[in-house]
Amino acid sequence: MAYTKKQRPQKRPNHPKRPNPPTRNTTLRRTLRREAPSTVALIADEHDFTAMRGYRTFPFDDHASYLRQVESLLKTLASQQLHTTVALFDPEDFTDFCAEEGLAPDDPTSRSRYTAEIAARGTGVRYTGQPIDRLLPQLISKAVRQATWEYATMLLAGLGECADCGQDIGRAAFDQASSILMRLLEGAGPGEHHLVCSVPAPDEQLLAVLHAEGVTAVPAQLDASEGAEFVTVLAAGIALEGAGGVVLRTSAPGTPDHLRGWRLHQGGLLPLTAGEVFSAYCTDADTGEPLSPEPGVEYCAGFNIATPEDPGLHHGT
Repeated sequence: MAYTKKQRPQKRPNHPKRPNPPTRNTTLRRTLRREAPSTVALIADEHDFTAMRGYRTFPFDDHASYLRQVESLLKTLASQQLHTTVALFDPEDFTDFCAEEGLAPDDPTSRSRYTAEIAARGTGVRYTGQPIDRLLPQLISKAVRQATWEYATMLLAGLGECADCGQDIGRAAFDQASSILMRLLEGAGPGEHHLVCSVPAPDEQLLAVLHAEGVTAVPAQLDASEGAEFVTVLAAGIALEGAGGVVLRTSAPGTPDHLRGWRLHQGGLLPLTAGEVFSAYCTDADTGEPLSPEPGVEYCAGFNIATPEDPGLHHGT
């Protein structure tokens, strides 16, 4: 049948198909997804990355490209308003985990289970949009702190009881270290405080760092996990009755930073003189050569924190 030009059927315009509006179930699932936390395990360095390349199911062959992909994933999760934690992936620890759990290491499911395991240990860092080159040092620092705390905790737990009085040596040292920290912060007064405790242990040098904010007539504000780590390392030094010490740096507006120090002695801390603090900071530890004083810093004597009630520790024989 022939049509004239007027009679020929006109084509309908090709409008794009409108997407179906989200159903209530879809909206509810998205809401639940935003409330489900995510964890991403990150391989920090080339050495660990090379170890993972030995697995057939590990799809990456270049560490720099891998880091870019991880950062892209983190940004995507953040754009979806998901709470995301980044944890450090340790290939040796992963191998041990698979052996203990009877898992095949060369399996993505095993890597996923390991990621959930390290997230449960609380060693992750919250992702808040920080670039990958800032996130990596945060992760490594958190992992080192966790390992230090675990080692110091095991050390204290293995000391047993005092042969003379029957007290738990580790518990008593921890209580004494907690009391000492409170006295340090009380004596430091107002300002921003940065404390470092260094203790030589049988297998490694233990180091703990604590930041606190001091306000007049109010107990200093500090991070609970940092406080527990600091007290545990200090307790290890008290219990071992060896060398070690504490350094306190206080900063306040309009005044020079004040630097003070103490050394461990017979289960307590003895204040250093201003000259000893100056010597410790202005001497090269490797060569013994003098170093220039740091500008804007006053080297001060440590204040006395001992009290008559300090019980001391008696290990017995």
